[in-house]
Amino acid sequence: MPQALSKIARHLVQLCGRKPMATPVDMSGRHVIVTGASPNSLGFVTARTLASWGATVAATCVRNVPLMESSLKDELREIGASGNNVTAHRLDLCDPDSVNGFAAWYREKHQDKLHVLVNNAGIHRKTLAPRKEPQLGEDGFEIHWRTNYLGAFHLTWALLPLLQRSGLESGDARVVNVSSGLHDRVGNENLFTEMSLYHSWDAYGLSKLAMIHMACEIERRFGESFNLHAVALHPGAVMTNLTLPQAFRGRLGKAAHRIGSSLTSLVLLSPNAGAQTIVMCSSTKSFKGGKYYERCDIVEPSVDSQDEDAAERLWDQSERWVRTLPETVADVH
Repeated sequence: MPQALSKIARHLVQLCGRKPMATPVDMSGRHVIVTGASPNSLGFVTARTLASWGATVAATCVRNVPLMESSLKDELREIGASGNNVTAHRLDLCDPDSVNGFAAWYREKHQDKLHVLVNNAGIHRKTLAPRKEPQLGEDGFEIHWRTNYLGAFHLTWALLPLLQRSGLESGDARVVNVSSGLHDRVGNENLFTEMSLYHSWDAYGLSKLAMIHMACEIERRFGESFNLHAVALHPGAVMTNLTLPQAFRGRLGKAAHRIGSSLTSLVLLSPNAGAQTIVMCSSTKSFKGGKYYERCDIVEPSVDSQDEDAAERLWDQSERWVRTLPETVADVH
């Protein structure tokens, strides 16, 4: 409890203070994928910002891809950018066919060029009323683990050859994993054994702990040999689609949603403020792989997240899993 109160106090101080901003970088010639870029999300702001700086951006979401694409292009045109450097495609991280299909589409559409992969897409179910019983995906995995970590690992694995090639050709390719300060709710033992008492916030935290391990392992395995670097980051407590209540319907529901949005805006960062660390890690020249970032600076994550043996074991376990998927892209490795 003292740790939780400390986190809340630190967040409120940061909320009232100066918000760090990423410094604009010329991203011309850089090809970027941003997952989870539906409107009003961290991914949307990240995709819009990097595209406005000249990057060729492919944005993904699960639902209403045309709306996401048109919204991105409209907002880019409003600030004087063409929007022609943005493409969009559906991606459901829980569906292996969707991941493989997106990877195939991207390779063809962007001629195998990929310099930055932003693994931003994720879920946090029942934030206001945490579940005490696990919700499982179609293939039997706990839904946060399946979406936030395994889906992101599968996507990264499918795109790894492109990242490696771009790293060798350009001298700089990178994977940016959006983690969370909630990664410290759990320890490494839960990566390999089932939780004795389930709590959906712990399940979310576990998936975000795994994202830190994945970033560090990419750095160790491919940093020197392929110029492929990776970081994980905490964007802060942000008011996005994940934090706003969605269950209410009808006229009463819309009113409740407006009230909820007004209240949460007082205690949570805006998507624009929250996206700054993602944007900075995706673009800055002074980039240090294998680190954990918050507020556009390197900070210390939990002790468990720095365990190299756990990271290596988790990678090997995840690699074995991804090689079992139907029509996997394992052959390209």
